This record gives sequence, structure tokens and C-alpha cells, in this order.
Amino acid sequence: MGTVHALPARSPVPSLADATAAYLATVTDPGTRRTYAVVFHRLAAHYGPAAGLDALADPDRLAAWFTSQWDNSAPRTWNTRMNALNSATGYWRQQGWLVDDPTVRLRMRSTPADRDRALGRDQIAALLGDKTPALRDRVLWSLLYETAARAEEALRLDVRDLDMPTRTARTRRKGGARDVIAWQTGTARLLPRLLAGRRTGPVFLTERRARPSVAVADVDPTTGCARVSYRRAAELFEEHTVRVLGEKATLHQLRHSSLTHAAEDGASTPMLMALSGHTSVRSLAKYARPSAEALARWQAERDPARR
Repeated sequence: MGTVHALPARSPVPSLADATAAYLATVTDPGTRRTYAVVFHRLAAHYGPAAGLDALADPDRLAAWFTSQWDNSAPRTWNTRMNALNSATGYWRQQGWLVDDPTVRLRMRSTPADRDRALGRDQIAALLGDKTPALRDRVLWSLLYETAARAEEALRLDVRDLDMPTRTARTRRKGGARDVIAWQTGTARLLPRLLAGRRTGPVFLTERRARPSVAVADVDPTTGCARVSYRRAAELFEEHTVRVLGEKATLHQLRHSSLTHAAEDGASTPMLMALSGHTSVRSLAKYARPSAEALARWQAERDPARR
């Protein structure tokens, strides 16, 4: 007679809402968590938050829903939403809540190489040299360009993270790693004016007092104002670039420009990685590419017919 083996018990299948909350709790970066949450908010609206996670077992239905949401979006947006879905479903399979991959009908989309993301040095000078914007915004933009930090990394800074004599600050990089960023004279001249003697609270504050629902860690105890959100900071910079440059630019382009200009000035790969916080040379490569302006200048300087 053959031996009878008991099958391992499958984990109870949670609701879509509970499974989503469990997954998002594993995403340590606030910006990534906020971006990914967009997908799951729409997913819950489609399936219903009370639906069990096994409602996703039909890959055709999931693919039809996903395509209806983002088929007309840019390839980068499509891929970002796909990353959220792939990451979550992978986590749910690890927990034993899903057996098969419900995203098998979906594929990433190819994205064209973007070789013109860095702003020119003259554009940076125009943006940072304009004294019209509020002091807070000028400090943020100068800090982002001089440190090549991500906007989220700068906005989460507290006054206690700053070491003013050495012009450095402790921050949390993408993924949660602790690291140090360092700024130059432009930021060093403005930062003390912004802090105005404050020793605690967020570095970058809103103009108005915080709502009661705002977390205590995001409120300055002296002024009662809240930490500036990424969305608001991005809106203000886009408005500034349209006014000064005549075209829209993003906060991320300050980081991109800083790394590109450092590479043009001969910074080594280890130094660029320390500046950017990257742990992969491959991830750094798209930033450390000389601009068209630098290429033209280099060609002119080595032209055999140059006098």
C-alpha cells in the first residue's frame, strides 16, 4: 500500500484591501509607496476592497483592467504601474496568497533613450540666480543641484540632520539606506537665513500652520508649520522654470544636471556614486553622460583647425 502524504495547508486568502496594506507596509521609501498606492487605489475601486485577493486569479480580466487604465499613458508611466503590480503580486505569492502570476498577460513597454534630461549650465545659473522666489524654494533648488540628492531625500531633512560647519547632512536614500550629502557655498549662504535660529523640526516648511491630522514628526514645534510636500515643491519649481526658461522642467532635472556637469568636469566614477547615492554603475550611467553642449565644446577645443 502506498504512503499517504498530507498536502501543506495553504495560507488563508486575505481581502484585497488587507493584502494591499500588508504589501505597502514593506515599501520603505515614501515616494515609491505613494506612487505604487495609485495602482492599488484604482484596483480596489474596480474589484471592490472587500473582494478576496483570489479575485485576481483571472489574468485576462486583470490585463483588460490595467490596459483600460494606462494604455494611453507614456511608456515610463505604464512601466512604473507595472512595477507596482509585479512587485505586489510577487510578494503575495511568497505569502502563499496567490498560486499563479496574474500579470502573465501584461508586458513592460520599451522606452526611448532620453539623452537630453540635463539642463545647461547657463539654464541652471538663470534658475538659481533668480532672487524672486521665496527663500525656502531657492534654498531647496540650490541644495538639490549642489548635492545631486533626490527631492524626497532633501525634503525629509530635519534641522537636527544638518552639520552646518562641514556643510553636510545625514539623509535616508532611496531604499532606506542612511547616507551623507554635502553642499557648496550657494546653499551655505542661504540656509542659515532659512533656519533663522531653529534647532528642531523639518528644514523645509509650509507657510501656514499644519492641520491636526499631520504627523508630529512633520510639524515644526516652534512655528506649528508642516513639512513641505513633494507635490507642492514640484509645482513651484515647474512654475519657476516656465517663467525663467520658457519651458517646464522637473526637480529631478536638478539632480540629473548636477551629475552630468560633475562628470563633464572629470569626477571619477566612485565620486559620482558617492554624490548620487547609487550602488550600481549601470544605474549611474544615464546621469553621467556629457551633454550636447559639453560635447560641442570638447570637439571645438580639439579641432585641428583651431587657432
